[in-house]
Amino acid sequence: MTKRALAKTVAAWRKKGLSVGFVPTMGALHAGHGALVRRAAAENDRVVVSVFVNPLQFGPNEDYGRYPRALPADRRLVAAAGASLVYAPSVREMYPEGFRTHVEVEGISDLHCGKYRPGHFRGVATVVLKLFNQVRPDRAYFGEKDYQQVTILERMVRDLDVPVSIVRVPTVREKDGLALSSRNAYLTPEQRRAAPSLRLALRAGGEKAVRKALKGTGLRLQYAHLVDADTLLPPTRKTRRRRLLAAAYLGKTRLIDNVAA
Repeated sequence: MTKRALAKTVAAWRKKGLSVGFVPTMGALHAGHGALVRRAAAENDRVVVSVFVNPLQFGPNEDYGRYPRALPADRRLVAAAGASLVYAPSVREMYPEGFRTHVEVEGISDLHCGKYRPGHFRGVATVVLKLFNQVRPDRAYFGEKDYQQVTILERMVRDLDVPVSIVRVPTVREKDGLALSSRNAYLTPEQRRAAPSLRLALRAGGEKAVRKALKGTGLRLQYAHLVDADTLLPPTRKTRRRRLLAAAYLGKTRLIDNVAA
């Protein structure tokens, strides 16, 4: 479906007075994405799911080329969860020749994951704003596994007066506690058995405690930061809620997770 066809379809829904929910994804969907779609379907008359592997949010040595792609299976999963439409634009349609404009939320995009993935959140903010303009939803749904991402997008929406409500959905986990992620498919059986250690380690507290808890698990901690849950900055006496964010490697696979602290 082209963005012109998308706009025509959404306009027809709007003419009937229907509300629109939106779930942006990069495909290779799993039960976590299904939870987002089900939540959107429960709160809106129609649900659009986008599937677009966004090159702007991958660094030069990251996994854009091998990122899993499974559009037919993705369509089946979201249809079963209540999606009305799947929008899967091409890179050329999203970023036509001569594209030069980017969106960056300063001050928090270069912290935590952003420190280790320069330009990543600029790519995320750019594509999400474009998708918001194309879909024009009432509500957009994001999982809290990507805690820094959803916080940045909330700031973007506030700062730029984007007429969409961001809805956070709790992280969906496997029975052993591993946060669902498309990149979990990269893990070997041995690595998969070790992967839940990250969440267990987060219960230990700050960075030193997490690093100690991960010894012998095979996970290499990249960072573990205790932050103000609303600002992503270090907690102060005025902080009401805290969040512990972390990233670690298992082999070449980067895992992220977070817990309330």
